[in-house]
Amino acid sequence: MSIKHGLGRGLGALISNGSTPAGITTTPPLIAAAKKQAGGVNKVPLQKIRKNPFQPRRTFPEEAMTDLTESIKKRGVLQPLLVRPFGDGYELIAGERRLRASAAAGLSEVPVIIMEASDNDSLEVALVENLQREDLNILEEAEGYEVLSSKFNLTQEQVAARVGKARASVANIMRIMALPAEVKQLIATNQISAGHAKLLAGIEIKDEQTSLAKRTIKENLSVRNLEKIVQKLRRVPRKPRAMKTDIPETHLAYLSDRLHKHFGTSIRITPCKTLANGKKQRGILEIDFYSTEDLNRILDVLGIAEE
Repeated sequence: MSIKHGLGRGLGALISNGSTPAGITTTPPLIAAAKKQAGGVNKVPLQKIRKNPFQPRRTFPEEAMTDLTESIKKRGVLQPLLVRPFGDGYELIAGERRLRASAAAGLSEVPVIIMEASDNDSLEVALVENLQREDLNILEEAEGYEVLSSKFNLTQEQVAARVGKARASVANIMRIMALPAEVKQLIATNQISAGHAKLLAGIEIKDEQTSLAKRTIKENLSVRNLEKIVQKLRRVPRKPRAMKTDIPETHLAYLSDRLHKHFGTSIRITPCKTLANGKKQRGILEIDFYSTEDLNRILDVLGIAEE
């Protein structure tokens, strides 16, 4: 049974106002509302469900998955998965951990709530459902907030309201996205903690962010020790590094806005810089996409035909 009317009004029809912290109730507000509107729970064959291409979670810790698998073997799947019709089967919207654990437990079918949902609806539900949980790593959480903000044109305050968290907390975590790729990789592989990442995000110079991240690993620095180092750096007066940004800030904002409208997605421009010795520091253009279809759409805009 479908619930087009619920999703048509946006997630506000399915998600609580965020006043109850995630994980407190055994039946999350999203599940309860969807169950009520869809008219109940169905059981479908596991092999009929394909994974969600919009899944923000990339890591599934082995120990936690083993525990969930054992729980499902003993008690079954206590919380239904959210799916939408897809071809002659279904596509997962929310519940990939339960789907994976059910397969590992040897289940042939799982309880589901069937929803009618567009790609955007599926993306938003998957993001919010995951971000309301506590076991995402900080990089996955930051990426989830970034996608919610850019894909749905939400302010940080609106993102915070969607996931039921404080705006300041969301803002601090979103700063992680500005860290260099090398540092983000260290976060993704759990070589530095969320506490370390937040401190590094507060440093202005990217080279220092990278060097301190490496130092943290080499010297096994605690969050407290790294904090002391960062505080010292902030007290040291810096000599300004003579460099010239090749694109004025005002024009940069104009270009970003033009590109955002042209590609229909979030665009980030880091301009080239001319150093005091005359050397050029490279610029970076980043274009976000959220699915294979979205990538193909952007390639079409660029005039690049898929071979």
